[in-house]
Amino acid sequence: MPSFAAQQCLFRAYDIRGSRQHFTTAFVQALGNAFAHLYLKSPSTLDQADSNNSLPGQKHSTPDITVVIGYDVRDGSNTIAQTLSSILAQYGIHVVQLGLVTTPMMVFWAEQYQGHGIIATASHSAKDILGIKWMMNHLSPSSTEIQTLYEKLSSNDGQTSNTRPSNDLAPPLSTEQVITGYTDAIKHVLTQLYPHDIGNDQRRTKGNHLSSPKLDLVIVIDCMHGATSTTAKQLFKYFCQSVMVLNDTPNGSFPDGNPDPTEPNRLQELQQKVLVNQADLGLAFDGDGDRLIVVNEMGSTVRPDHLLYLLAQTALNGVTNESDQPASSQVLFDIKCSHHLPKLLTELGAVPVMSKTGSSLMRRQIHNSEQQIIFAGELSGHFIFNDGRFIAYDDAMYAALRLLHWLADSDFHQGKTALTDITHRLPTLISTADHYLPMPQASLSGYSLVTQLTQLCQDLQQLVDKSNDTSSINASDALYSLHSCQNNDESSPFCTCDCPESDRLLTIEHARYLLPLGATLSTIDGLRIDFDHGFGVLRQSNTSNNLTARFAGDSIEALRDIQDRFAALCRPFDKRLAEQITAIPAE
Repeated sequence: MPSFAAQQCLFRAYDIRGSRQHFTTAFVQALGNAFAHLYLKSPSTLDQADSNNSLPGQKHSTPDITVVIGYDVRDGSNTIAQTLSSILAQYGIHVVQLGLVTTPMMVFWAEQYQGHGIIATASHSAKDILGIKWMMNHLSPSSTEIQTLYEKLSSNDGQTSNTRPSNDLAPPLSTEQVITGYTDAIKHVLTQLYPHDIGNDQRRTKGNHLSSPKLDLVIVIDCMHGATSTTAKQLFKYFCQSVMVLNDTPNGSFPDGNPDPTEPNRLQELQQKVLVNQADLGLAFDGDGDRLIVVNEMGSTVRPDHLLYLLAQTALNGVTNESDQPASSQVLFDIKCSHHLPKLLTELGAVPVMSKTGSSLMRRQIHNSEQQIIFAGELSGHFIFNDGRFIAYDDAMYAALRLLHWLADSDFHQGKTALTDITHRLPTLISTADHYLPMPQASLSGYSLVTQLTQLCQDLQQLVDKSNDTSSINASDALYSLHSCQNNDESSPFCTCDCPESDRLLTIEHARYLLPLGATLSTIDGLRIDFDHGFGVLRQSNTSNNLTARFAGDSIEALRDIQDRFAALCRPFDKRLAEQITAIPAE
């Protein structure tokens, strides 16, 4: 077997994804063998095999395993899905072919069987990128499990014991069956949450007022030629009086740009349509339908922090007065979210919990939370409802429909709420976008810059805490020696002498500037510091060799102050990075 060394770069933190040139026939076939071994040796499969052998004299047989497989719109995804389907079938695995679907639709159908599923998708990436996502036993793989899969590729010889070799591949499910099963489940959930008056076929609002059977909303949807193109129009027309859909022809060439609604200026067409048609809001879905971005009635993009807050409120309202509501409903948000968000969630009666960035990490945390986490969301537009009504997965269309029904069911404006009516009441937030910065070269110490910054800030915090308890320490005393400075920049707050050969010494005064009283340090995922007037975060990207940075403040002056503090922290390690941080513009 080949080593597939060139393909190692495809195995990332959340999935398999990269340039299509690496998805050779030999690699995809080897991957099919690896997936077959993975599912055959999964804990649930082994438990079933043990159960089959529990009766005296019963012969050993391979347990029945079902894996659902789908693909997105991009050229090459269908071929990958077909290859994987054929190979898994040869191992005696029952394959349910779904055809063109979103990732959440694949997950929905996997949940109808044993929680095993694969989809050939590169999500929001460019057209020349291919990828694969999967789940096993209802869970997405961890980064360690993804790397383990790569390591097993070369050792997989295409054979396995106790299988029933077969070339039979069941015909795929019809497109209508795949879509109807998924949409009917969503309709059932929303009918339960917002029931119609059966006698008049009308929906009741909170004030017990009758409204029309469909939501009195005008919405515009941008499918970006992605996988939601096959489903969004009919699903949203079932619920809303007026629906306009843009770019809903599946097209793997993505003629209008990458299917990524978070890219700068990517939503201009949607924003213009919302304004021209005086729509209540616009919805944008990414290439595989697991990310949602919303445009308000003024044609402006709703801040992801604000959207997370609105959807969390929607989730919490859905469990109000229910006997099975957790005693302390937790809301999970990623480390790049606003410093205002924890307070806002607390005011809703939720327990805010900060998480590492990554929707797959959040899903695993939800799975282990014993139903305490009622909702999770991250800045990039992934939102997960975990109230037991639908799949606990980031489904953009489902999240959008939950939002629409909550808005229409509110007490504002006779049962119809404009997004700006709510967001204008939220605290002022001036922020930068989620920004990518080139990864600096590793220092002579061998430690990454983020690791060094994290250690520095932990040391600074200890020094500041100690100085507050020791009245004999003067603010000008040099207490910390910074040996890793390479820039000899006397403008750095770390510089306390004119000699470039000397170690840079950090004083208590400087430490108190960088980490003032009341500042909160978080190191669960890179470096985050919360100040009383804003926050900043700098972390290693999980999907590229970059640093990701975001800064926010209560005013433009507060934002610049926080950027300056982070630049001061970074300058002794990398002067260029410090300059890049101060140059990041506000949104």
